[in-house]
Amino acid sequence: MALMEDITGAIVVTGATGNVGRALVRMLSEAGSPVTAVARSVTVADVPAGVRAAPADLAEPAGLRAAFAGAQALFLLVAGEDPHGVLAEAKSAGIRRVVLLSSQGAGTRPEAYRHPRLFEEAVKESGLDWTILRSGGMATNALAWAESISARREAAAPFGDVGLPFVDPDDVAAVAAAALLGDGHLSAIYTLTGPAPTSPRERAATIAAALGEPVRFTEQTEEEAHALMSRFMPLPAVEGTLAILGRPTEEEQRPSPDVERVLERAPGSFADWAARNAPAFR
Repeated sequence: MALMEDITGAIVVTGATGNVGRALVRMLSEAGSPVTAVARSVTVADVPAGVRAAPADLAEPAGLRAAFAGAQALFLLVAGEDPHGVLAEAKSAGIRRVVLLSSQGAGTRPEAYRHPRLFEEAVKESGLDWTILRSGGMATNALAWAESISARREAAAPFGDVGLPFVDPDDVAAVAAAALLGDGHLSAIYTLTGPAPTSPRERAATIAAALGEPVRFTEQTEEEAHALMSRFMPLPAVEGTLAILGRPTEEEQRPSPDVERVLERAPGSFADWAARNAPAFR
């Protein structure tokens, strides 16, 4: 990986305690880059040695000034409602490159995924060097089953036999690291998926195999799933997510070549992820 010749300041990673951010912080730190880890309640206990922890909230752009100070690149989540404000603070601090983690739905279902589209347009208009990562569904979505599998060896989901190529968050982080550190990714939009579609029923069976114990799968109705998801997601996101899960387009079901194109290796499978994360389900 060719490093940017003029990166001397830190790389700011927002969402640094999340599924992608945590892995990205680790990868950048291991690559020898100075890193500032940003999350609402991040502490030095949450990050590798030598990484700066900077508690801040993307919903309050002015509060990011201290975190952005001295940085030259930014990994940005779709969070908060003011991407223009966040990017203005980034430019004022001297940041020159931004990598945005968006959603595949921003490309396939722009009306349902207006929030990610807003961030994508703001990034393109920012005047900064940019790369956009449109992630498909992530393998870590299966962690929603952690309690039920651990307690009762049960998993439930709608659309039990509809397959989607879920992506390993570590692969998303690795592509983000390549875009932040390397050349050749400017003004690129990458769609990130796993190597093959898997259905909820298949993913439950894969977790069972990783545990060495049976897991009973129950197919929810769409109405049941809608009611549960509405407890923690806004209505447009619930409807967009259920549409992808239950009525995916051909593009949404087709594995993208972009992970392999960037990393020069095949993306990890759901089975790889399940084997690595089996303790979460024990």
